This record gives sequence, C-alpha cells and structure tokens, in this order.
Amino acid sequence: MPATVPPAPQVLIAGAGPTGLVLALSLLHHGIRPRILDKAAGPGTASRAMVVQARTLELYRQLGLAEAVIDRGIKVEALHLRETAAEVAQVSLQDLGKGLSPYPFALSFPQDDHERFLVERLAAAGVAVEWDTELAGFAETPDGIRATLRRGGSETEAAAGYICGCDGAHSRVRQVLGLGFPGGTYGQLFYVADVRLAGPFQPDLSVNLATQGFALMLPVRSRGMNRLIGVVPASLGDRPGLGFEDLRAEVEALLDVRVEQVNWFATYHVHHRVAARFRQGRAFLAGDAGHIHSPAGGQGMNTGIGDAVNLAWKLAEVLHGRAAPAMLDTYESERIGFARSLVETTDRVFRGAVSTGLGGRLVRRWLLPRLLPIAAGFEAGRHAFFRLISQIRIAYPDSALSEGKAGGVAAGDRLPWVAPLDNHAPLDGGGWRLQVHGAVSPALAAAAAERRLPLDAFRWTAAAGRAGLARDAAYLLRPDGHVGLAEPRQDPGRLAAYAVRHGLSFAS
Repeated sequence: MPATVPPAPQVLIAGAGPTGLVLALSLLHHGIRPRILDKAAGPGTASRAMVVQARTLELYRQLGLAEAVIDRGIKVEALHLRETAAEVAQVSLQDLGKGLSPYPFALSFPQDDHERFLVERLAAAGVAVEWDTELAGFAETPDGIRATLRRGGSETEAAAGYICGCDGAHSRVRQVLGLGFPGGTYGQLFYVADVRLAGPFQPDLSVNLATQGFALMLPVRSRGMNRLIGVVPASLGDRPGLGFEDLRAEVEALLDVRVEQVNWFATYHVHHRVAARFRQGRAFLAGDAGHIHSPAGGQGMNTGIGDAVNLAWKLAEVLHGRAAPAMLDTYESERIGFARSLVETTDRVFRGAVSTGLGGRLVRRWLLPRLLPIAAGFEAGRHAFFRLISQIRIAYPDSALSEGKAGGVAAGDRLPWVAPLDNHAPLDGGGWRLQVHGAVSPALAAAAAERRLPLDAFRWTAAAGRAGLARDAAYLLRPDGHVGLAEPRQDPGRLAAYAVRHGLSFAS
C-alpha cells in the first residue's frame, strides 16, 4: 500500500512547464500555497516556444515579473522575409503596438530559459518543484481529490482541494478524466536547433517562405545563440537518426547564415487538438494538456500562461470564500472558446505557410512581401498586426461574469491601456477594483468604501476616449484586468447586484 504523506496544499499541479509554473506563482500571489510536480528530471532543454507576447507581459507585470523577463529576453525589432536565398522584404517591428500596451513589442525569450527563470522565482517564494515525481492517478473525494504520486520505485498519496493538469499533450490528468482530445497531426516533420552563427549576433526575426521549405530564425540573448525552426524536407523525413548535418546545407541557404556550433537539435510533429472539457469536478486542464496547435504566431505558450492566470485568481477567490463556487465554471467557458478559435486560426495560417499549391505560393512569394511593408508603414496597419498576435484582443463577452457596456468597452474586454496615464499601473492582480475616468460620484465612492473595493480615479483625457473608455463610467475590473461590469451611470445598485449574483466579497 502507498505510504501516506502529510496533507498537501489546496491545489496540486501536475506539470512544471510555463503553464504549471505560472499557475503556482499566481496562486502564491493570491495567498494560496500550491504543490507542483513533474516527472521530468528538471526544466526543459530543447523547447521550441520563443515569443513572449504583450498580453503575457501585462499579466507578468501584475506578478512583478515583467521587467526581469524583458531584461533576460531580447526585443525583436525587425522581420526579414526571405525567398530562396534572397531577402525580399524587411518590416520594422519597433513599437508595433505603441499606444496599445505598455509592452508594444514582441519579446524573444526561449522556453527553456523561461522555465528556469520561473523555477527560480518559485523557489525564492518558498515552493520547490518536485522533479522526478509522476502523477500515477487520482480520484475525487467529497471534499477534494486524492492523488497517487510515484517517485522512483515508491508511491505516496497526496490530498488537495483541486488538481490541475498542466502536464502537456499526453496529460495524465486528462487521461484519468477520460476526456477526449479531438484533432489531428500535420504530416510535416519539424526541426528545432539552438546554434551559434558565424559573424555578429543576429537580433532580428528572419522567415523564409520558400516553396521547397520553411525556416525561421529568432535570437537567444542569454547565450548569444539563435534558434532555428523549420520543416524537414519530405525526402529526409524518414531518415533514421536525422541530425542537423543532414539539413545544414538547406538551412544555411534558406536563411543566408553559416552555423559554427550546434548546441542542440530535435525534431517533432505539430498537432492541432482541443480537449472536450477543461474542467471536470475538482480537476482542471491548462496549457498543452487542454489545447495544442501549430506554432504560427507564437501563441501556444502564451495561451497556456493565460489559462494559468485565469484559473489561479478564480481558485483563490473560491478557496478564500470571496466568491461562489460557480465562479470556477467560468474558467472552462472563457478559455475553451478562445482555444478553439485559436486552433482554427493558427491552422489556417500554418497550412498557408507550408502549402506547396498555387495559392500558397502566391501568398508567400507575392502578397506577403508586398503587403506587409505597406501595412507596417501605417499606424492602423501596425496596430492591426499587433492586436492579431499580441493577445490583447482576448475577450470574454459571453462569460457569466460579463455584464454591461460603456463607450466602446464591453464587459469581458481587457481594460484598454491609456498612455501616458498608464491606467494599468494600479492592476496588481490581487483582487477586484473599480476604475473611473472622469468624476466619481459620492454614491459610488461610498459604495466602494463600504465594500473595501479599491477605486482608481483618473482625470478624463482625450486618450481615454480614443481607447474606447466612456467619460465618468465605472468599470469593475477582475483580478486579471478584464472588465467584469461596465456601468455608464455609476449606479451603486448595479454594483451591489453584481456582487450578490456572484457571491463576491471584495475585501482581501
């Protein structure tokens, strides 16, 4: 029989990739101590996720992580589009989202470095990842879950209020729940390599959309290396023991580089799947355990981190008794809809990028090189591209937590960022708060004070209007910075009704 260990904290996390690590850090930020384990011996060393999007940095700011992550990464300032051995277009990515986010850029920060950073931050907060520890199984009990953990040849039992599977595409949590993972696998075999190039360090993003292959290159600041990702030619896909030397000539030609050193090399297949459910009872799925898709647009890791932040504050509110248990239902309804939409979008982009048909060749060789530089020359074009990839457009209009609209901002939207006020500065991820741009009515001020609900008042500016905010409207903000209630008349009765409906107690 497995030996019994002391009761675990309230949330057990299986999987210590970026999703699980951010979930653990977010729970700690909300006063909930997690337990996190992973069957691997340590953080990954051959990961392929590279880009940290603006919305992730906004969420990291609430956790006090953003500046440290930016310092360790590198801002990608230009995109070089290549066709065969020639550059056909260059697009500036500097301040792509200026005026839309305090982080108007894409950051290159490889997942392996990213994971080590998060592990260090978690350890500094007093929580160590339990490596070499596998979740063997679990069952729900009347007041929580009971899990069996396997380390080496021995098993132990652990109790927790909830369990979250952040354990990747082959999630043990999802398997125990018996949830389907519908979707498919692309036929192409991909490679990823960490290399040192001859000549000066290349800090830009290069993409080759040649008919005979697909390759991209991103910078790795921590080691002065570059990450190469691409499609293995079909003629080599079945070669046993495939290595970088088999691809060297083609890769160097496609990207116009010479590789001096290969740090590591791996191959992988790309899948597109979304789990049937993200929640079943006291068990949740997040990150790759719930959704996997093509790497187009650098969305996968960022989506998992978004899952983690969304789930963490809701678990904390319920565990602290500050929200009704039904709050947890909104995790699945909010995140699974976005995951399904993302899989569809990245699937279309991916198929276009690797298509060898006439349509795909026209898009890659004619449309993109001509239209992208033109669009990037106008603010509207830059902003449209930034909104598309940065994840600041994520919204939950159909969520049970979303009510009302004021100006151009509807409940469920991410609170628009207003420069130079920086109205995101008060958002510390710690709890609910009100925000008003304009005059605050005495009735609303009294209602906020009575409920110990922080109220941030900003003077009205034209910039707030351009961002879509309504003058004198009250926006009740969730801990993740999305609008829960948009109230144009500052009606304290509507605020009270909203709190009662969701069982909210705003006092921390």
